[in-house]
Amino acid sequence: MELYSKGLQEFKRSINGYSPIFIIGQSCLGSVAAMYILINGASAIQMFQLFLVTIACMGFNAAVLSQQSPKTVFNLFIVSVVLSAVVLILNLL
Repeated sequence: MELYSKGLQEFKRSINGYSPIFIIGQSCLGSVAAMYILINGASAIQMFQLFLVTIACMGFNAAVLSQQSPKTVFNLFIVSVVLSAVVLILNLL
């Protein structure tokens, strides 16, 4: 929890610098996850995974663009990165 608090405070302090970096990073990770989902086929399970990754990435991007509170943006970033990473790992195996 201490790591989360320190990360959130740092993000709040320099939100204008971190937001573009976070958008680029999570969008790239989400794109790679989407690519590996589609490499594995186009069944209902893959389409559901693709839906989750897309919604998570779009939600974070929308939160940044609509200037939500820093805590909301930071939390959505974490959710997006974790979800994309988990789906990517599942599709790599």
